[in-house]
Parts: sequence; structure tokens; C-alpha cells
Amino acid sequence: MKDRRMGATIAPLLVAALTATACAKHADFLEVREQLSMVSRAQEHDHQRLDSVLRRIDSIERSKDAEPVRLRLDDLSVRLQKIESRLAKLEEAVVQASIKTDLSSGLKPAKQIPSADAPVGAPGITPTAAFNLAYNDYLNGKYELAVAGFQRFLKDFPGTSLSPNAQYWLGESYYKMKDYGRAIQTFESLVAEYPGNEKIPAALYKLGLATAETGDLAKSRKNLKRVLEEFPGSEESRMAKIKLAEIR
Repeated sequence: MKDRRMGATIAPLLVAALTATACAKHADFLEVREQLSMVSRAQEHDHQRLDSVLRRIDSIERSKDAEPVRLRLDDLSVRLQKIESRLAKLEEAVVQASIKTDLSSGLKPAKQIPSADAPVGAPGITPTAAFNLAYNDYLNGKYELAVAGFQRFLKDFPGTSLSPNAQYWLGESYYKMKDYGRAIQTFESLVAEYPGNEKIPAALYKLGLATAETGDLAKSRKNLKRVLEEFPGSEESRMAKIKLAEIR
């Protein structure tokens, strides 16, 4: 009888202890997931700043202001690499926390359902990581590697939020390699597929430059005028006005 009374007393205590442990681990998981979200937002912000700096470099590349801008770009690139490292560690922490939470609650890990940004042909790497690999090759002047990386990204992660950016930088990589034909095709596809995307002004401006390089000045003027008419007040509009004055 005494043993039965002790068992009846201890059982609820064990249940309470196990529940508290599961709750604590779940809280850890939620905290890590929130940190991951914050780092992702910071990374996206730095990508936008890098894009802005690169657009400015196109207009002042040969001026005395080019060196300070390049130094700022290098600084942003270092910051981005640090954020990528933190993001990778937090992604791993989220996976581990999720597994521990499932095990502590006696559940089997849930089967993952692929999302819109889930890898199609590259297991073990996220769309953001795949994009950054190619983007870093571009920043380091390794344009052939950048082309291969962006092409692979567009194949493995079609229709993700980074797809327009990947297509734009693929065109930029071709342009840097002086492969103006492929650059034109890539920028034209971007404009046709993503008409409302924020990369459209830059793509139209680069179409103006690339077509001018091929000698098609009529088409160059047409694209540059589109920038002036559709995106007045933008940085690309200011650069398009300068280029139009040069080719008239």
C-alpha cells in the first residue's frame, strides 16, 4: 500500500519534469529561429546596399571618387561574408534544436515539405548560400565562375525570391566578359519575366550599354529612353541621360 502511494505521488512529478524540459528546449528553438530571421533580414539589407554601390561605380569608375567607393564596397563585402557565416551556424542550430525538441516530446521529426525556396537539385545548400557563392565570385572578378554559379542557381532554385537578382547578375557577368550577345539576351529575359521587379531599371540601363557596344545605337537609345521615362529620379535615369548625350 505504501509503495502504491509513493508511486502515485512520484508519477505526476516525473510528468511535470519532462514537460518542463520539453518546454525549455522548445523555447530555445524559438529563440534560435528568431535570431536566424534577424540575420537573414540583415543579410538582405547588405545585399541592397551592395547593389546600390555597384550601380554608383558604373558612373564614377574612372573618376577620382572611385577609390573611396571601392573601399566601401570591400567593407560591405567583408560584412556580408561575416553575416553568411553567422547564418550558416544559426541554420545548423535551428536544425539541432528542432531535432532535440521532437525527441524530448517523444515525436518523430516531421517530414519536411519543400517550400518555394527549397532546393530542387542541390540538397544540403540553401538558395541564399548558393546565390552568395556566385555573387562572391562576381565581386572577386571571377566572372566565368559567376556565370556557372548563377546558371546553376536558376536551374536548381527556379521561381525563388532571389531569381530576378540571379538573372541580373548573370547578365552583369556576361557584360564584364564582353559577351554582349548573351548579356542582352539575359537582361531582355529579366525585363520580360519580372516587369515589376526592382532590378528592371538597372537591366534596362545595361541593355542600353550592351546594345551600344554591339553597334545597335537605335536599340540602345530606345532602352535608355525607357529608363528616363519609366524610372525618372532613379540613379539609372541619371546615368542613362549621360549615356544618351554620348551616343547622339
